[in-house]
Amino acid sequence: MNKILITSALPYANGYIHLGHLAGAYLPADIYARYQRLSGRSVLYVCGSDEHGVAITISAEKEKTTPEQIIDKYHYANLDAFQKFGMSFDIYSRTSLPEHHTLALDFFKSALEKNLLAEKEEEQFFDPKVNMFLPDRYVEGTCPNCGYDRARGDQCDSCGAYYNQIDLKNPKSIISGQTPIVKKTTHWYFKFQEFQEFLENYIESNSHIWKDNVLQQTRSWLKAGLAERAITRDLTWGVKLSELPELSADKSAGKVLYVWFDAVLGYISATKKWAKENLDDESKFADWWQNSETEYYAFIGKDNIVFHTLIFPALLHFKGNFILPKNVPANEFLNLEGQKFSKSRNWSIDVRDFLTDFPDSNYIDALRYSLLMNLPEQRDADFTWKDYQAKNNNELAAIFGNFINRTSQFLGKNFNSQVPKIDERYIGEWNDFIKYLDDNFKSSPNLANSDNFTFELFNDNDKLVVLSLWQGIEKSKAFLNRFKIKEAFQEIMNISRAANKYFNDEAPWKTIKQNPQETAKTLYTSTQLTSSLSVLLSPVIPHTCQIIHSFISNNSEIGNPNKATENENFWDKSKFPTLNFEQHFEIKNILFPFIEDKTIELQVAKLGNLQKNNEPKQEEIGVIDLISIDDFRKVQMKTAKILEAEKVPKSDKLLKLQIEIGTEKRQIVSGIAKYYAPESLVGKTIAVVYNLKPAKLFGIESQGMILAAKSADGNLSILTTDQTNFESGAEIS
Repeated sequence: MNKILITSALPYANGYIHLGHLAGAYLPADIYARYQRLSGRSVLYVCGSDEHGVAITISAEKEKTTPEQIIDKYHYANLDAFQKFGMSFDIYSRTSLPEHHTLALDFFKSALEKNLLAEKEEEQFFDPKVNMFLPDRYVEGTCPNCGYDRARGDQCDSCGAYYNQIDLKNPKSIISGQTPIVKKTTHWYFKFQEFQEFLENYIESNSHIWKDNVLQQTRSWLKAGLAERAITRDLTWGVKLSELPELSADKSAGKVLYVWFDAVLGYISATKKWAKENLDDESKFADWWQNSETEYYAFIGKDNIVFHTLIFPALLHFKGNFILPKNVPANEFLNLEGQKFSKSRNWSIDVRDFLTDFPDSNYIDALRYSLLMNLPEQRDADFTWKDYQAKNNNELAAIFGNFINRTSQFLGKNFNSQVPKIDERYIGEWNDFIKYLDDNFKSSPNLANSDNFTFELFNDNDKLVVLSLWQGIEKSKAFLNRFKIKEAFQEIMNISRAANKYFNDEAPWKTIKQNPQETAKTLYTSTQLTSSLSVLLSPVIPHTCQIIHSFISNNSEIGNPNKATENENFWDKSKFPTLNFEQHFEIKNILFPFIEDKTIELQVAKLGNLQKNNEPKQEEIGVIDLISIDDFRKVQMKTAKILEAEKVPKSDKLLKLQIEIGTEKRQIVSGIAKYYAPESLVGKTIAVVYNLKPAKLFGIESQGMILAAKSADGNLSILTTDQTNFESGAEIS
């Protein structure tokens, strides 16, 4: 049987996990991993902290501590939150471990040996006072394009322009406050462009099963053409190149691997660590990463797509003998109460804070269920506290919990809290009916019916509820195998709805006096449905299902890690009657107590500091100082037609455009290369700032600026006219 390897994007150890993260890359992967384990497959679910990069060192400096203390703080806090939330990682590792450094350097060395790295000498800012080169985020100055006086590194946060770091005007080191000098340094670049054809073929071979959002973003990168990417940085924190004897000591001193290169390799180093700790043999990692029988699924948010569809596959391919992701089921973003998550505006819900306010397992499972039913699988979704309350009260409590508690209470009152003993022919008929459905309708469960099956003991209600159980299981499998996780568990909840209807229609409170044997059959069926649901819903509400298992003396399978071994197929087994007569069955508590309005109101009140009418403050929408109409009139904007477009050499961000503004020809350099292929721009009529002072970007003069909209997640869209043949040179006002 195939092995199932699952990874979730490594969370950056620079902050606490919030609900948006859970919905993007973690809860869907955990549900899928638990489902596969319950289906009897051998599963390894890998994750860990991404612990290198400039942001870590900056946080350390702000908090006047060390990078090690920063990563320890967030690694252990997030690990604790994940564990309490119910994540079923087989291992949660760290990229700061020596084993990871060894692996990452081995990949670098292999790329070097295979002539996949270009060594380049280039100029960079250097701070003599602290004796270090300054990465992009360590230098601040005036933007050479718009004049913004707090521009960082090689990109201006004000106008969005990209430029060479040393083109910053009035540069200052954010460490010492001194003016840096320009000094030559050596860096290595990964020849990403050499994998263009391989990656195009790889992507298209999976185009029939991957999500549209994943394909579109990946294809746009390929269409623009892959380029060399810097693989090293001047930094003291990270995987140090000085450990490689193959490199010149002078050139490798103070160099670390760029975090984009080493982070994705954390999946492999984590697997090696798991194999060593669980199998006493690190080399057994190859059973997962170098085994053609393994199916690898990489769960991520949409901001990580190209790293897992292009960059990581390129690294795995050049290293040799590694499998590639069979699917990269990326989710869109989750918003909070109609707005994007923002720590700075206190518009966020950290998992650790939720767990502090709601430590009981029923609230945690209600959060898992609420997030599941709002997963941003196709488009951005929204979490609201009122919806959390509604999902708990109206679905988990009123449908699932209500059925189970009614069944348990009736058993306690009339059957001594034991599974009733019934005619065994009923069980045989149930088994035969399921086999009939399996044989005739597996490929089309929507069409399943009982028309050609002969019943002796089943009444119409029995037929309907067992058919609903079978259909829910088969439909959920089909959805899960296509990563439509929300739809899969909507089908499982439909089984709960059918079970409630069955209990109502059978009315055991009436038949107990007239036909006790009929009542026993009804309660046997209800207890079996409870047992089945406690398996089928355990990927979503594992804490609650574990409690149910303990109360009904049932197996305790909820999809927890099991050392990645094959198991019994509990998912399919849930279609069949498996409970023993006179087995103890007693649910002692209310599984999902109602959540009161005042509880929700308190949580909503904690969010942000909103003004009246929920209008964001000026600083929240990027407005610092209001300007007069006279100030605005100083900016001249005109329409322009793009005549030619080409990529700027040595830059993966910039395009050089030749434009026409009326009868005038101009050249503009714009940082839109990640979003537009050059050839797709030719002929478009766009909006430009006409009276901007010329500036040099990467040594190329830019005579104006393109107007573009920038979304909160960094996506750019240039402003164009809605009329295809609109004239160039027209005034914009």
